Amino acid sequence: MTTNLTNEVIIKVLGTAQDAGVPHAGCYCDHCRAALENPHLKRFAAALAIVLPEKQKWHLIDATPDVREQMNMMKEDYPNMGLMSSILLTHAHIGHYTGLMFLGREAIYTNKLPVFAGAKMAEVLRNDVPWKQLVDLENIQIEDIRKKNSFQLESCVEITPLDIPHRNEYSETFGFIIKGPNKKCLYIPDIDRWEQWDKDLKEVAANVDYCLLDATFYSEKEPALEGLDYREIPHPCITNTMDLLEDVVKSNPVKVYFTHFNHTNPVVDFDDPKRDIIKERGFFIADEGITFTL
Repeated sequence: MTTNLTNEVIIKVLGTAQDAGVPHAGCYCDHCRAALENPHLKRFAAALAIVLPEKQKWHLIDATPDVREQMNMMKEDYPNMGLMSSILLTHAHIGHYTGLMFLGREAIYTNKLPVFAGAKMAEVLRNDVPWKQLVDLENIQIEDIRKKNSFQLESCVEITPLDIPHRNEYSETFGFIIKGPNKKCLYIPDIDRWEQWDKDLKEVAANVDYCLLDATFYSEKEPALEGLDYREIPHPCITNTMDLLEDVVKSNPVKVYFTHFNHTNPVVDFDDPKRDIIKERGFFIADEGITFTL
């Protein structure tokens, strides 16, 4: 199928780290020290941009604590584009919504910027300080995300929200299927366990072109998990996800990328041999700045 360039849709990866980023606050492990010494090794909290180059518009998935730098990334690559046209929120953990603070009167002071959120997330934004002020001053305008109900973000972009099990203390958690003119992308940066999901990951992955999936930890033997019961840690490991999806990536054209890395995850080191293992098994690591055309 030939892509209509006037409807070109690009997914740009703006961040690939767990909520606190790399370097992690207050940590001086090898990965964090390296990122402190070399800014090119920094990783921002996980986020995506949905870019429509011909329309000079873009939409943001998750407002992270690193949103200022992520907006600068967009400006460098698309100098004629202005502010994002909307923000879609996955859930109420610090790496996914606290960047909204830059939309208020102390910073950008936006006017009715659409923020897509689930019912519980919307309640947090409407009732809790400082987010309540954004609503009261109409810096943001909350748009409802309804479970399982697809909606048109643009004429050439359809969003399907997916209900995801993940420590929902304050809000529901969503993943998204992003459908462009020609291809589809599955985005799930956070989940407790694939087996706890009400969908079959293998089936969903086989019916999209790209997956960007929670890869907080590489394996149960990661140093950060020493002394802990992994059954109590709410994230699947990369090794588990590869075991689950290896047959899918071998028999389907889908490309599976890993994202949302904890600062202790060995794959944040570009020279770590575990990156080669991932590649050999047919998977990919999402590094910041990479793009996919939908």
